[in-house]
Amino acid sequence: MLGIQEIASYIPSGRSSNYAKKELFEIDDAFIEDKIGVKQVAVKDSQEDTSDLCVKAFNKLQQKTGLNTSDVECVIVVTQNPDTNIPHTSAIIHGQLGLPEQCACFDISLGCSGFVYGLSIIQSLMESNSFTKGLLFTADPYSKIINANDKNTALLFGDAATVTLISNNPVLITGKFNMGTIGKDNKELICNNNELSMNGRAIFNFAARYVPADIKALLEKNNKQMEDIDVFIFHQGSKYIVDTLTKRLNLPKDKVPFDIMNYGNTVSSSIPIIIEQKLQDKSYTNIVISGFGVGLSWASTILTRLN
Repeated sequence: MLGIQEIASYIPSGRSSNYAKKELFEIDDAFIEDKIGVKQVAVKDSQEDTSDLCVKAFNKLQQKTGLNTSDVECVIVVTQNPDTNIPHTSAIIHGQLGLPEQCACFDISLGCSGFVYGLSIIQSLMESNSFTKGLLFTADPYSKIINANDKNTALLFGDAATVTLISNNPVLITGKFNMGTIGKDNKELICNNNELSMNGRAIFNFAARYVPADIKALLEKNNKQMEDIDVFIFHQGSKYIVDTLTKRLNLPKDKVPFDIMNYGNTVSSSIPIIIEQKLQDKSYTNIVISGFGVGLSWASTILTRLN
C-alpha cells in the first residue's frame, strides 16, 4: 500500500510587506487582514531558481526521514515556473541530488490543483511499476512573473516549495479522487509575455460555484459524511475564498485551517504546507484536500490516517 510518509517545505526568508503597499494600491489594514489575509509574501532570493527551492525542501525531508537518495525511484515536479523550458526541472533536481540513473523524472504543468493531481499521478506510476519510494515536488515561485504594480497579484502570491515522500510505509493514504476543468475560462488566470494576470472576481466566482458541489460529490464517492471529516484543507487562495467555502459548506471554522498570513498564496504548495503541520497529529483521521485555480481546474481527495 502506497501513501504519504512525510512532507517537508521550504519557504524563503525574504518578505515583501503588504502594509508598505497600502498607498500604492489604495488599500487599508482591513483589506490586507480580513479580505486577502496576507500581511506579507515570501520572496525567493534573486539567485534561487525553482529547482533550488525544491532541493532545499528535500534537504529538510532528508533530515526528517534519513531517506537514502539511492532508494528514490521516481521524481515528479508540479510547476508552471520551471528553471528553463528545456530541460524539465525534475531532471535538474535529479542531477543536483545525485539520484540513481534508473529514476523516472518528469514535470506536471498545473497550478493550484497540482498537488492533488500529482498525488494521483505519482501513486498510479508507482503502483504500475512496483516502485516503493517516490518524490512529489511542488514549486511555483510567482515572483518570477508578477508585476509589482499589479494589485491583483502583487499582494497575494508568495514563493515556496514542498516535497512529499510517497512510500510503502505511509502515514496517510488517499481515497478516490475528483477532478474537473473549465477550460473555456483559461484566460482568467494566465501568464502572457512572462507576466501573470488574474481576474480575481472570476476566480472567486469559480471557486464559490464549483468547489462546494465537488466536496459533496467527493464525500459521496468515498462513502463519507461531513461529520466524518476532521479537517478540510482548501487551497489557500485568500482568506475571503476560504471563509466563503467554509460558510457555503456550513463547516465549523475550527475544521478549516487558514495559515498564509506571513508568506502568501504559494499556489501548488499551499495544501502540502498545511498537511505537513497536521501530519503527526493523530487526532486528524480523515482529511479532505481540495485544490482549485489555474485552468480553470480543481481536484480533491480524502486522506485517511493509518493506525
